[in-house]
Amino acid sequence: MPRSHKTLPRLYIEAPLAAGAMLELGRDHTNYLLSVLRMKAADALVVFNGKDGAWLAKIADDHRKGATLELVVQTQHQTPKSDLWFGFAPLKTGRLDYLVQKATEMGAGAIQPVITRYTQVSRLKADKLQANIIEAAEQCEVLSVPTLAEEIGLADLVAHWQRDHGLRRLIFADESAPSHAPNTQLLDLEGLPVGILVGPEGGFSDDERMLLLAQSFVIPISLGPRILRADTAAVAALAVVQSTIGDWR
Repeated sequence: MPRSHKTLPRLYIEAPLAAGAMLELGRDHTNYLLSVLRMKAADALVVFNGKDGAWLAKIADDHRKGATLELVVQTQHQTPKSDLWFGFAPLKTGRLDYLVQKATEMGAGAIQPVITRYTQVSRLKADKLQANIIEAAEQCEVLSVPTLAEEIGLADLVAHWQRDHGLRRLIFADESAPSHAPNTQLLDLEGLPVGILVGPEGGFSDDERMLLLAQSFVIPISLGPRILRADTAAVAALAVVQSTIGDWR
C-alpha cells in the first residue's frame, strides 16, 4: 500500500468517517493526542475505522475533557479485508502481544486463539488483544483491521471447521514433518481460501497432531530444519504463505 502522510500520527476510531464530519473524542483518545503526543488545535493526523478508508483530520478543539476532530479529506480508499485466517495457541504476556501484532502487520484477516493441551495461557483478555491489533494497524498503516474471534478448543475447531469455513484449507505448521521447502504444497492451494495454525511452545501433543493429520482439509507443512519458538514460527508461516499464495506477489 502506498504510504500517505507517513509523518503524521494515525488514530483508529470507531465512528463513521465522511468529509466535513466533526468527531468528538473520548477521554482515552483525547489524552493520547494532547498529553502523550502533545498535539494542539490545528495539528493534523490521519484517522481510520477499518471501513471508510483513511482521512486527513485536524484538531478543531483541544479541550482536554474531549477534543474534537474535523475530517478534511480522504487520503486512501478502504482496502478489502484479507481472507487469511490465523489461529494460534496463546503464549505468555509479551510474546503474545508480539504475535498478535505481527499477525496484523503481515495481513491476517481473522485472528483466533486456539486452546491446546500445552497452551501456556488459559485466560485471555480480549480487550488487550484487540488493543494490540489496533496498535499494530495504526503503526503499520493497515486499513482493514483483522477480526478477533473468540478462543476455541482445538477439538472443537477441527470438528466444526468445514461447517464454519467451507472449502478453506488449514495449513498446519508441523514441527514433526520432514524438513523441506513448503512452496510446492502451497502452490497446490492456489485460488482456495486458507488458514494457518501454529501451536504452543512444546508443540502439539501426539494425539492433537494425529487429529489434525487425519483431516482431509489439513495441509501439514515444514518450516525448516530448526525448531522455532512459537512466535517465530507464526511469523515464518505467515511469510511463506503470503509470499507463495498470498498478497505479497
